[in-house]
Amino acid sequence: MSERSPCRVASIALAVACVMSGCAESGPSSGERPASSSLSGPRAGTTVAPPRRPAGPVARGWQVVDVVDGDTVTVERSGRRLTVRLIGIDTPETVDPSRPVECFGPEATAFAQRRLAGARVWLEFDPSQGRRDVYGRTLAYVWPDRPSGGRSLFNLRAVRRGYAVEFTYDRDYRWRDAFRDAELRAAATQVGLWSPSTCGGSA
Repeated sequence: MSERSPCRVASIALAVACVMSGCAESGPSSGERPASSSLSGPRAGTTVAPPRRPAGPVARGWQVVDVVDGDTVTVERSGRRLTVRLIGIDTPETVDPSRPVECFGPEATAFAQRRLAGARVWLEFDPSQGRRDVYGRTLAYVWPDRPSGGRSLFNLRAVRRGYAVEFTYDRDYRWRDAFRDAELRAAATQVGLWSPSTCGGSA
């Protein structure tokens, strides 16, 4: 996970206060995170409609064969494998041998395993992000099949449930506002890594 600066945590706290009090647009839209994770998303007191279906190029028929951690999976189709880094989210570190396991990292990985291990998924690509990151991983939104039919956006669900934080690597991405809205609400309700009993938002 990217390092959380005191400035970023303070910005999210201010934004949460605005969500709770319904303050006007002078709230979180004026707060800032580090350049890689700005909080200049939806205005406080507004609700961003969550995505219901992919809006970009889609690759169908993939199956998750390994969950590396909370924001990285391996998928396979017709004998071809891809390592996929999920766009727009970041989860606490668990696999980097040079860094300690971070708060709520194992829980984030377990959540991804429950939701994605063995699942049939669609990969939605975002031209604004390119197809691969600097490590050669495919960049995508992951839409697993739901037992009840249809698909849901896992990236967004992980943020909404407090297993991941919103993360803008370089350029704005397609579902940014929805992810930021989900992060503010997860922080406001203190779920997952935002809970005082876990990481208190400082993972």
